[in-house]
Amino acid sequence: MDVHAGGAGARLLVEVGDSSGTTTFEELYRRDFTAVVGLVYALSGNRHVAEELAQEAFLAAHRGWDRVGGYDDPGAWVRRVAVNQAVSALRRRSAEARTLLRLSGPRALPEPLPDDADAFWRAVRQLPTRQAQAIALHYLEDRSVKDIAAVLECAEATVRVHLHRGRQALASALGEAQ
Repeated sequence: MDVHAGGAGARLLVEVGDSSGTTTFEELYRRDFTAVVGLVYALSGNRHVAEELAQEAFLAAHRGWDRVGGYDDPGAWVRRVAVNQAVSALRRRSAEARTLLRLSGPRALPEPLPDDADAFWRAVRQLPTRQAQAIALHYLEDRSVKDIAAVLECAEATVRVHLHRGRQALASALGEAQ
């Protein structure tokens, strides 16, 4: 894929192979993958999505190569699948965004943490993941051991161990800092 940026008149130049002769799947993939990614990228505006959708289109071609390989232009079939997927993905993302906006309504942001709590939460972030999660759920959200166990999908005894070890580590860390 060759991209030439010239300010507002940016152009995307993509080299496309010819459709003459019999093509193996591997030849089609090597020849057209970059072009298909470029096409989907132009439609979606997202390179990662473009690569994923191009891979999916080529995978569909590979799975049905007995049929697709017999077409006059298998590359055209791959492109059609890829652009259809790009349109579907765009519709899906748009519908998801509208639904999230509708459901979320006005959102209240949490109050900033007090300046004196900064050292505490910095120390919490240094804890092992489960200890940090248990401490945050307990002290920030005031959740019970039972609630934390449900959120973390573990036994209540495990939550008590995480809280105990987390408190010990915090006492040690914050005691050294004072």
